[in-house]
Amino acid sequence: MNEKVLLTGITGYVGQHCAAELLRQGYEVVGTVRSTQKAEATRAAIAKVAPVEKLSFAQAELLSDAGWAEALTGCQFVLHVASPFSSAEPKDENELIVPAVEGTKRVMAFAQKAGIHRLVLTSSIVAVMAGHKTGTYGPETWSDLEQNIGAYNKSKTLAEQAAWKAAESSKMELTVVCPGGIFGPPVGDTIEGESVTIVRGMITGKTPMLPDAAMGMVDVRDVARLHVEALTAPGAAGKRFIAATAQPIEMTTLAAILRGAGFPKVPSMKAPSFLLRFMALFDAQAKGFTPFLGRKASFDNRATFEVLRWKPTPIETSLTEMAKAISARSL
Repeated sequence: MNEKVLLTGITGYVGQHCAAELLRQGYEVVGTVRSTQKAEATRAAIAKVAPVEKLSFAQAELLSDAGWAEALTGCQFVLHVASPFSSAEPKDENELIVPAVEGTKRVMAFAQKAGIHRLVLTSSIVAVMAGHKTGTYGPETWSDLEQNIGAYNKSKTLAEQAAWKAAESSKMELTVVCPGGIFGPPVGDTIEGESVTIVRGMITGKTPMLPDAAMGMVDVRDVARLHVEALTAPGAAGKRFIAATAQPIEMTTLAAILRGAGFPKVPSMKAPSFLLRFMALFDAQAKGFTPFLGRKASFDNRATFEVLRWKPTPIETSLTEMAKAISARSL
């Protein structure tokens, strides 16, 4: 295989898995990094699970034009995974919104100029259901921007909408993957990411109570496989694909799985929602959870099975392997 893929966000939790999957399938990969200092550590991590002879790096940032044209030279595809992520609510929502939206516009514009055949964008189920009440949501639905949905949810929605708008006047094909809560072991020794923070807090006992929240979930390795499948899958162009369990999984269910896997410090008590809303007045992490309290969205993920041939990894496997990796490397 001679196809070359530009992968943004290669240093991150999802990005490293995407790089490994691309390389295992024979693609040549150019990963964008904000600083070349992270390149070798990323290469070393990916080398543990995939061949890296076809892996190279290019310096480029979401808020600068520098480096993008050069990075895209010779590429046929783009996986745009990079986007700022935080479950904690920032003081200024634009800390997340501006790089997400402007970065997506920039990557789309340079990809179009480079003659890229198809771009696969990492969005999120929050772009599908944030701000809505309990119900079932599919690829045709969008978050309600009129509601107070939080900075991250707003950033993902606006970034994806910007991508679709840019695609309207382009010959380049756009496909979007909307993952749910992403769990599973990281590629390298660096343990970071919001889902890692959630699981670490639970297995160390630092999280004393569980929020009344539930979400559709997915294994990080499935997310990577779906992104790579979306590059060439017939019928995938111009569509959104939900990568999440059809039914939401309660935080109490996650806790039970982790306790059953041998992590006795995991809490079992559910936090009253009024307490979390009170804590949100002075705690950014609690404030980030409030849009999800008491809401349990289900998802129509049929197209992901039919078009992208998804074979989901059991969430029990994802959680257990993730917790063991965190425990072995960072506790």
